[in-house]
Amino acid sequence: MAKYKAVLIDLDGTLVDSNDAHAEAWREALHRGGYEVPYKKVRELIGMGSDNFLPAAVKVEKESAEGKRLSRSWEEIFNEKYLQNLKPFPGARDLIKRFHDSGLKVVVATSAKEDMMKQLLRIAQIEQFITERTSADEAKNSKPDPDIVQAALDK
Repeated sequence: MAKYKAVLIDLDGTLVDSNDAHAEAWREALHRGGYEVPYKKVRELIGMGSDNFLPAAVKVEKESAEGKRLSRSWEEIFNEKYLQNLKPFPGARDLIKRFHDSGLKVVVATSAKEDMMKQLLRIAQIEQFITERTSADEAKNSKPDPDIVQAALDK
């Protein structure tokens, strides 16, 4: 019987209850940018990095001037209005601690940027249990593309 050595886990929206906050921040950023996108559509796209989200939501490329402006607006809104109110899902810390205590390497694979990942790890109260981490800074494309998961597997 094969023994597992590690567990790969997402953080943002998986261990930390953040999906609705991301959707609200994106909806507001898009509105400020002159785009009216229904909350339902925005919410359905949450989980993608902005490189995939923006083209799907408003047909704007992330690296364009407009994409960069919308991404900055989202980041400002999210950090100012939502980040401080995020909570971990019930049992998230206990789950990660159990993986760690059983000898598994715990590897986070997230579409969040490095600085956001650190804040989310603090919110989830799991920093001390994480063996390795990968973030958007280590992948060419974000989820649903497999780049982040592959970077985590490489570690």
